[in-house]
Parts: sequence; structure tokens; C-alpha cells
Amino acid sequence: MEINLVSDTVTKPNFEMLECMFNAQVGDDVYKQDPTVKELEATVAQIFGMEEGLFFPSGTMANQTAIKLHTNPGDQIIADKNSHVYLYEGGGASFNSGASFSLIDGHRGMITADQVVQSINNPEFYHSALTSLVCVENTTNKGGGACYELEDLQKIKAVCVANNLKFHLDGARIWNALMEKKQNPKAFGQLFDTISVCLSKGLGAPIGSVLLGDKATIHRALRIRKILGGGMRQVGYLAAAGLYALENNISKLPEDHRRAKEIAQVLRKTHWVEHIAPVETNIIVFTIKPQYNEKLIVEKFKLKNISISTMGQGKLRIVTHLDYREVMHGYVLEILGKLEV
Repeated sequence: MEINLVSDTVTKPNFEMLECMFNAQVGDDVYKQDPTVKELEATVAQIFGMEEGLFFPSGTMANQTAIKLHTNPGDQIIADKNSHVYLYEGGGASFNSGASFSLIDGHRGMITADQVVQSINNPEFYHSALTSLVCVENTTNKGGGACYELEDLQKIKAVCVANNLKFHLDGARIWNALMEKKQNPKAFGQLFDTISVCLSKGLGAPIGSVLLGDKATIHRALRIRKILGGGMRQVGYLAAAGLYALENNISKLPEDHRRAKEIAQVLRKTHWVEHIAPVETNIIVFTIKPQYNEKLIVEKFKLKNISISTMGQGKLRIVTHLDYREVMHGYVLEILGKLEV
């Protein structure tokens, strides 16, 4: 039994999802003639109370399109120093949009309105880059699956409005946050100019993200997606997987959260773990004591048929997901309790 806890992107479609994909009605989506893609885009937009959605092959492309929409070359983006748009999108903001970052040292990947205020350049001081966009991530990847409080996002939105800044949400794991915090997705739709949501992280779809915004913004996004090479043809087969995931798999996310918290409880009892970041959703980030070797610990897990990931500097990560079943969970808890490192 191989157990992959490297990420929640490792899931594979189940039979029912594959059946929906097989039976999907499709057309050429480049010509906006794919009915299943249209249904998916409309469904996600409705969930968040936003006007329109646009289907993308990846969350990175959706985020990079949002950045391109909201900035001009030379502009500056405010984001947390550990944000995905800064660390893990290949330098896309500079490559695609000619934009730079003002990085905030937030708490577990989350920033505050006061920090945003302090990071805004005076728009009349032409020696500095023009601040035009604030990006936040929910849940935070490197922050260990932390979730924003809605009130904190509302405060950041007020700062954006007062300073004529656009506000983008990298919602790759927004479904986890919504389920854990019992928040209304339409409240997020009211706050952000654009939102990207992922269908493959935690929801079991093999591919796909949707960018949300108003009609004019999404119309502009269509051109940018084309420029970035994101136009796809009979992609309704993939959109059908997303529709199945939305209907059947969001409700299963609390099980991922429960299992992650139970893993953290066992890790706290081990002699080789120094610190565990608070576990809210499905990501466990923990630091080992300095006398131990993180790569050696990863290898010891692998010998027990369990794959986890290293984040460097003594940090390891475990991510629970849809394909991580209860029988696997029992085995992992047992191994964690007696692993000799």
C-alpha cells in the first residue's frame, strides 16, 4: 500500500468522475462552444456570486492572468513573502507582466490591513513603482493551510478601495477554508476583483482552475489566456470532472482536516519533532529538532511506503486528501507513533 502525502494534487479521478467525463457534451471551447465548460464557469461564478468565470488549465495561469489584468509593466504587487504567486509561479509576474513585489512578513502567510497600508508607495512619488494590486492566498500553502478571517479581508478591501488598488484572491484551497470556517463564498465574491479557484487540489479533479470576476474583466481575461497559450478545444471532458468534484467532493474536505489534526496530535508526542504549526485544514507543517536530518526522515517514511515532502531548513510537510483513506490513516498514525529516527 503506497501512501502519498506529498500534496493534495496527487489524487486521481474515481470511477464516477471518469464516467461523467466520458459522457460529457463537448465542443470547441476556443470558440466558446463547449457546453460543459460553460456550465462549469457559470456554476463556480454563481457559487461566489460573481458575474462570470473562465476555465484555465492551471491555477498558476489563472493567477498570472489576474496579475496581468490588474497591473501595467513597472507596477508593484503587495503580497506575503511566502505567497504562491511570488515563490512558486516561476517568476511569472515579472516575466509576463513586468511587475515587481512589495513583500510582507505576514503571520503564517496571512497579511493585515495595517501591513498593506505601510507597503503602498505614494502614487505621486514617481521614483517608486506604482502600487496597483494586493494578492492574498487562502488557505496559505507555505503557512500550513491557515485560513483568513473574513473581517481581516474586509479591512484589507477597505484599504484597497481607499487607495485605488485591485484585490485578487489566490483561492487554490478556498474550498478548505470555506468548509473549516463555515463561511459564505458569496462574501468572498463581494470583496475581490478576481478570484482563482482550483478544482484539482483536494477535490479530486485531474486538472483545472476557474478565474472569476465581472463580465468586462473576464472578457479581457479571455485574450490574456489566449496569449499565455491557455485556449483549449474539447475541454468539456475536464470540465465535467470539475462539475462532479463540486457536487460530490467539497463535503468530504472536513475528513481531510480531521485526519490532519490527528496526525499532528501524534507528531506532538514524538521525540524528534520540535514544532508543529497550528493545523486548521489539510496541511501539516512541522519542524524537526536540529540534531536530526530531514532527508533521512523522509527516507525512513518512504521505507514504510509513506511519501512526505521536505521544505528545507528542517521543515517537513504532510498533506491529507481525498485519496487518503481511513485504512491508510490508521497505518500512518501507527507508523508515526513508533518511527525510529
